[in-house]
Amino acid sequence: MTISASTPSAPGLKKVLGPVQLWGIAVGLVISGEYFGWSFGWASAGTLGFLVATVLVATMYTTFIFSFTELSTAIPHAGGPFAYARRAFGPTGGFIAGFATLVEFVFAPPAIALAIGAYLNVQFPGINPKWFALGAYVIFIGLNWIGIGIAAAFELFVTVLAIFELLVFMGVVLPGWSLSNFVANGWAGNSTFNGAAISGIFASIPFAIWFFLAIEGAAMAAEEAHDPQRTIPRAYIGGILTLVLLAFGVMIFAGGVGDWSKLSNINDPLPQAMKVVVGDNSGWLHMLVWIGLFGLVASFHGIIMGYSRQIFALSRAGYLPAMFAALSPRFNTPHRALLAGGVIGIVAIFSDEWVQFGGQTLTANIVTMSVLGAIVMYLTSMAALFKLRRSEPSMPRPYRAPFYPVFPAIAFALALVCLGAMVWFNPMLTLLFVVLMGLAYGYFRFTAHQRHSAAPDEMLATV
Repeated sequence: MTISASTPSAPGLKKVLGPVQLWGIAVGLVISGEYFGWSFGWASAGTLGFLVATVLVATMYTTFIFSFTELSTAIPHAGGPFAYARRAFGPTGGFIAGFATLVEFVFAPPAIALAIGAYLNVQFPGINPKWFALGAYVIFIGLNWIGIGIAAAFELFVTVLAIFELLVFMGVVLPGWSLSNFVANGWAGNSTFNGAAISGIFASIPFAIWFFLAIEGAAMAAEEAHDPQRTIPRAYIGGILTLVLLAFGVMIFAGGVGDWSKLSNINDPLPQAMKVVVGDNSGWLHMLVWIGLFGLVASFHGIIMGYSRQIFALSRAGYLPAMFAALSPRFNTPHRALLAGGVIGIVAIFSDEWVQFGGQTLTANIVTMSVLGAIVMYLTSMAALFKLRRSEPSMPRPYRAPFYPVFPAIAFALALVCLGAMVWFNPMLTLLFVVLMGLAYGYFRFTAHQRHSAAPDEMLATV
C-alpha cells in the first residue's frame, strides 16, 4: 500500500486495484469458510437442518450484498461500514459499526489460523497446531507489511487455486457419494423433523454464516480501487455468486460420503471426508491438504488486510489512538495496525488455556464471536442505507440497490433473525461481546478530543 494525499491533511490510499483483483479479495476473504468451520453446524442441526439454515443465510447474504454495494460505491472509504454508519448516524453510529467490524475481522483470523494448524498437523502430527497458527500470523502480517500490490496479487493467486481445489474435492469424492448418507439422521441427529430439528437449525446459524463471512471486507479496499463505481459491483456480484455455488457444493458433497457426524466437530472436514473415499495414503488426500491450505491462506491473508485497513481508518478518524494510523517508514503500510490485530488474534488462539464457553471447541467459540460482530455490522449497514436514502437523496449513487426497499429489508429482517438465534443459543459469548462493547464505548466517550483533532474527511461528514 502506498499513500497519496487525498486532502492537504488526511492521508489517502493509492488506487491500484482492478475488478479481478477486487473479486479475488472478495472471494478470498471468505473462501476458507468452505474448507472448515461450517461443519460445526452439523453437530446441532444435522445435514438437512443445516441445509435449511444455509438457504436462509445465503438469501440474507445475497440480498445484503446487492444492497451493500450501493454504500460501498457511493462512499468508497477504507473504513467501509464504519464510514457508512458515521455518515448516516454521526459519531455514535460510526462507533457501533466500527466496533462490530473490528470484532468480526480481528476474531476471524485466529479461527482460520487454528484451521491452518489442523491441516498441517495432518502432515506433521508431532507439532502442536497452535505453533503453526502462530507461524501463520508472523508470515502473513509480514506479507501485508510490504504493500497492497504484492498482497493483492498473492491473494488472487491463492484464491484461484483454492477454488480449483474445491472443485477437485467434489470430483474426487463423487464416486463415494450417496443421498442415503447425506439424509441419514439429517434432522439434528434424528430421522424425522421435530422440535429439536427447529432448535438445531437456529443454533447452527453462526456456522452457516461462516460460509460467507467477511465478503463485505472488500469494501475496505474500495479506497484503493480504480474506478470503484464499476469495479466494486462487478467484484461483489461475481463474488457472492461464486461463494453460494461453492458453499452448497462443498456441504452436500462432504455430507454424503460416509458418517457426516464424524466431521461435525473438527477443523479439517474435507481431508477427513476424502479419506473415506480414497484412503489414508492417497495422493489426492495429500494434494487436498497442501493445496487446500491455499483456501485457508487466502482468507487469513485477506482478513488481515481487512482488519489493518479498519484499524487504520478508525485511528485516522480519531476512534482509536492515532498511533495505529502510523505508516511504515519504508513500505508506507499500516504496520502498527497489522501488529495490533495480530496480538489480539494470538491471545485468542491460546485463550482456551484459561477460558471455556458453552462446551464448544475453541474454534467454534471464536467463529461465533466473529459472527456476532458481523451481524451487528450488517444491521447497522442496512439501517444506514435506509437513512441515507432519506437524508441524502441527491448523493451520487453510481450503483443503486435493486428492488429497493425489498432487498435491504429482507437482509435486515434475516439479520435480526440470525442475531436473535445467536443470542439465544450463545448467552455467555453474547455477554462477552456486550461487555467488550461497553468498555469500548467508555473509551469512545472519554476520547472525543481525538475525533475533534483528527484530519477532516469529507466522506465521513454528515449532512
